[in-house]
Amino acid sequence: MANKYDESSIKSLEWHQHIRLRPGMYIGKLGDGQSPDDGIYVLVKEIIDNSIDEFVMGAGKKVVIDIEDRSVCVRDFGRGIPLGKVIDCVSKINTGGKYDSEAFQKSVGLNGVGTKAVNALSIKFVVQSYREGKCKKAEFSRGKLVKEYGECATSEKNGTEIFFEPDPEIFKNYRYLPAYMEERIWNYAYLNAGLTMEMNGKSYSSANGLLDLLSKRVDETIRYEVIHLKGRDIEIAFTHGNQYGEHYYSFVNGQHTTQGGTHQAAFREGLVKGIRDHFKKEFDPADVRNCIIGAISVRIQEPVFESQTKTKLGSTTTAPDGPALRSWIVDFTAGEIDNYLHRNPEVEKSIVDRIAQNERERKEIAGIKKLANERAKKANLHNKKLRDCKVHLTDVKDVRSRETMIFITEGDSASGSITKARNVQIQAVFSLRGKPLNSFGQTKKVVYENEEFNLLQHALDIENGMDALRYDKVIIATDADVDGMHIRLLLMTFFLQFFPELVEQKHLHILQTPLFRVRNKKETVYCYDEDERDKASARLGEKGLEITRFKGLGEISPSEFGQFIGEDMRLESVVTPPDASLGTMLEYYMGKNTPVRQEHIVTNLRAEAVELL
Repeated sequence: MANKYDESSIKSLEWHQHIRLRPGMYIGKLGDGQSPDDGIYVLVKEIIDNSIDEFVMGAGKKVVIDIEDRSVCVRDFGRGIPLGKVIDCVSKINTGGKYDSEAFQKSVGLNGVGTKAVNALSIKFVVQSYREGKCKKAEFSRGKLVKEYGECATSEKNGTEIFFEPDPEIFKNYRYLPAYMEERIWNYAYLNAGLTMEMNGKSYSSANGLLDLLSKRVDETIRYEVIHLKGRDIEIAFTHGNQYGEHYYSFVNGQHTTQGGTHQAAFREGLVKGIRDHFKKEFDPADVRNCIIGAISVRIQEPVFESQTKTKLGSTTTAPDGPALRSWIVDFTAGEIDNYLHRNPEVEKSIVDRIAQNERERKEIAGIKKLANERAKKANLHNKKLRDCKVHLTDVKDVRSRETMIFITEGDSASGSITKARNVQIQAVFSLRGKPLNSFGQTKKVVYENEEFNLLQHALDIENGMDALRYDKVIIATDADVDGMHIRLLLMTFFLQFFPELVEQKHLHILQTPLFRVRNKKETVYCYDEDERDKASARLGEKGLEITRFKGLGEISPSEFGQFIGEDMRLESVVTPPDASLGTMLEYYMGKNTPVRQEHIVTNLRAEAVELL
């Protein structure tokens, strides 16, 4: 018999109840802060975006962010929310100033939801508006008004201040990672020349926009100085380096679109067209774009993103009834590149030399590629290296596709434990044999000649770029000893050297597994460091206490391992510092400058010894 369905079955939720019941609709995934697209970072972004929009409209040149423990405070010096609408603007859906196109022409958020979502998902939310010598303040908890203050006089400068603390009931064991926050703040600075961002006392600003962004990401080995071109509502910058693949930083109205979209695709197309037009040669697009590092920023009216988290642009026009976005970007990019190269013959020569080198390497690889592909297909057919899962990232219609992951591990015992404990729907396992090759300084030919690397790139399906990537998370799972750390470093070098986009798009992670098991007859606690071990030991008491130190992943039974790769899995994302050159970083850690590294290690060991004494 069918379930009862009548008027009593229809429910109406308050705005904050709906956001709390379905937070993924508003901020994407939840997470604990280990991934840069976790919800706690989206909450910060939604508040800062409003402050940036004020700056773009010519109001206020400074934004101050303070992050302490689990709380965030953002103060801007814009116009301030009109005092009579302070409560409505943070607690009524579809209420805000961004529906007035004259007030916010090219804003990041236009749906009036962002700040309300932060309010609903915070255990404490406080908003204050300073406007023309008066102040209005209100406090909320989980979207409900707790206390409203009357208007009062103030000597504070105009602007808005918002304090919030994410609700621990929704965001479990979360923490803000400084590296992720710093990258976001730098991006805001690069995209808003004249704005000063201040976070926890440190100041961030940029005078040259995308030129500064790329200049911090490249080193002296680039083929030519960064080309920086600006037009109305569009800015691009690019150069050719020596790392394989394509590196792009793309932005729309100040929003970092980490998954690209219409504008990034048009930029890539415009690069090829501009160089082809200038040299009057039909270069292979892959030869033109290989080893490129580029950035594009556009400002358009009413941008359409593919999700609330705004990581991929779906717009096709620059504005309602405006020109096509693709043709605008392609024409600007191609035309400006052609003009620039006519004025800079030395850059012209460097580009054509880089393209010629890319072509030679591509043809050289072609000779061994077919055989390598056949080997990979045969290995996968016999399931020698890969224990695959059933759902993949490319299965876009399956809601589980964004949860897919592959564990890269070393040794039969470790891979066996993970294989038995995994969720076969979304978790795959790739087993390495021994330590990988140090690939720093190698050409891409080594990827096809080395069996481990060749099979790994085919398992991930990244031979031709990230579009076919089969897993959202690529997780390095090695022992927490010297050998395990070395394997981690070698794998990270492989990805950074040949597939840097995998790291740039935040797909690469390190699995954190417990070092200790502390238990008595009643309770078992798994600890990830000595401090957790000592606290667990003190809590459980000394009587009948058993402490086990895991030497390797193979020592952890499948029944135990299931706890560490499930909902409470601890991952550390692999990120490159926002002000670090990839080439310089790889040279330091994986190059032949052993004396330099040795001096660094000795110096720091001495410093630690002095501190201990």
